[in-house]
Amino acid sequence: MSYDAPPPPPPPPPGQANPYGQANPYGQPGYGQQGSAADYAHWGKRVGALLIDGLLMFLTYIPAVIGVVIIVAGSETTTVNGTTTIENDDIGAAPILLILLSGLVYLGFYIWNIFIKQGRTGYTIGKGILGIKLISEQTGQPIGAGKAFLRQLCHILDGFFYLGYLWPLWDAKKQTFADKIMTTIVINQPKARG
Repeated sequence: MSYDAPPPPPPPPPGQANPYGQANPYGQPGYGQQGSAADYAHWGKRVGALLIDGLLMFLTYIPAVIGVVIIVAGSETTTVNGTTTIENDDIGAAPILLILLSGLVYLGFYIWNIFIKQGRTGYTIGKGILGIKLISEQTGQPIGAGKAFLRQLCHILDGFFYLGYLWPLWDAKKQTFADKIMTTIVINQPKARG
């Protein structure tokens, strides 16, 4: 009676973790496995993604600008005995509603893009356009909305003299202080089209 060894397990589908703890035959690190050398995103791409996201955030101010223009255009200036008075009697509620709407759109877009979208996928709109992705250093996966929120809070430390924002220029892993605290990295990984 001869006993034959069972056949080796089949390889996992591309991009999925290998449940057997073996190296992924498709060349990508599996869940919880770090590749031999991560392809860290350089500072210029990170700044570019921030500028793209900032431009989109700026566009949410358009209704507020329209509201302010309506208020200013409807104002009358009078000067009596050297005292200047600005009066806005008939501006209506529309400009105030435009300003409030702009604030709500800004807040909603910010929460969706920075916390929800980036937390779930690793990409903000700007990061997706430039092909860089925020992931956990330990798992290689997106960090989730809660940790994305905490990471944004940690960026307060990066703002002291802007040193933390410049730190990726000479850091081996190209991390900001917030990245170091949250153990996150930003890698080059173009968004899959499809």
